[in-house]
Amino acid sequence: MPQGDKSSYTSKQKRQAKHVEKGYEKKGVSKKEAKRRAWATVNKESGGGKKSGSGKKKSGSKSSS
Repeated sequence: MPQGDKSSYTSKQKRQAKHVEKGYEKKGVSKKEAKRRAWATVNKESGGGKKSGSGKKKSGSKSSS
C-alpha cells in the first residue's frame, strides 16, 4: 500500500475527515493543508485505518468465588 493510500480507512473515518476538512477550509486554511490536518485528526482520534480487533477484549460474566 503506497504512502497516502486511504483505502484502509472505514467509510465513517472518511466521512469524519471530509467534515473536519471543511471546517478547516472555513477557517481559511488552504485545501491541501486542510486535507492533511483532517487526516491527522482522524488518525489521532481513531488510531489510523481499519483495525483487526487486536487488544479488544469482550467482558464476559465473572463468577465470584
